[in-house]
Amino acid sequence: MMCGSVAGKLGRSVLLIDHNQKIGRKILISGGGRCNFTNTGTRPESFVSNNPHFAKSALSRFTPADFIKLVEKHRIRYHEKKLGQLFCDHSAEQIVDMLIDECNQGGCIFQTDTAIKSVNKETKIFKVDTTAGLFTCDSLVIATGGLSIPQIGATGFGYEVAKQFGLKIIQTAAALDGFSWGDSDLARFSDLAGLSLDTAVSCKKASFRENILFTHNGLSGPASLQISLYWSPGDSLSIDLMPEGNALEILQARKKAGSRQEIKNVLGELLPKRFAEYFTHYLDINGPMNTLPDKKLIQLAGSLNG
Repeated sequence: MMCGSVAGKLGRSVLLIDHNQKIGRKILISGGGRCNFTNTGTRPESFVSNNPHFAKSALSRFTPADFIKLVEKHRIRYHEKKLGQLFCDHSAEQIVDMLIDECNQGGCIFQTDTAIKSVNKETKIFKVDTTAGLFTCDSLVIATGGLSIPQIGATGFGYEVAKQFGLKIIQTAAALDGFSWGDSDLARFSDLAGLSLDTAVSCKKASFRENILFTHNGLSGPASLQISLYWSPGDSLSIDLMPEGNALEILQARKKAGSRQEIKNVLGELLPKRFAEYFTHYLDINGPMNTLPDKKLIQLAGSLNG
């Protein structure tokens, strides 16, 4: 829709074909239904690419500020949720409506609920055979997204057409996908499902300060999804459960103050109570704070920060 609206405003005759009945389905489910439409901290080095210079070029031509200007033009109210992430106050439907309106201004025609059977090129003309008939065009843009969510219609169509026209395909791999527990971990962490923690998750040289979320299947949440892009089978992860500070210094200060609180209760003031109880039980570190051996304190702090 972005491409179609711009092309239409530049005088091209534009037809947008979508095999879904409703256009913009990926947008509608993004950001928990409120569409995280840009990030004010977006920069080229935030992107993983075999061609890092592409991000520099693309972001210099169309910046987050440019999209914000478009959103404000359509009087869509928004807010910053965290770390520069901008979300609609109301609904992701507003972004879809905004893009449809921009397309209409460019004279674009929508052809939804239409599957593409084949794409061919004869001399300088593309022929697109669909369930709604045959269309021809001078320029063909394929904007299909990836394979990630087949439930809303994502397919490998884009890759198939690229191969057909001799374009090099980089091996696809799951990304922004979280982590699955092994059988023993499934049993061990099942009681924590639904629990979210503010953490810093690291893998090799990459690190993300965001929440992790315990699920019935494994670790999800923004930090898990982000770091999964840098992880390969065999790599290890490091999760700092107290990214705000040095856990040992914090715990030692409590002990020095003579706190008689149970260690799980002290930890429950710094982390979700359910997690604090689980974590101290798992490490077999229990008892009043002021009687806890330094060795146990060091062990606990090391596990919290790493």
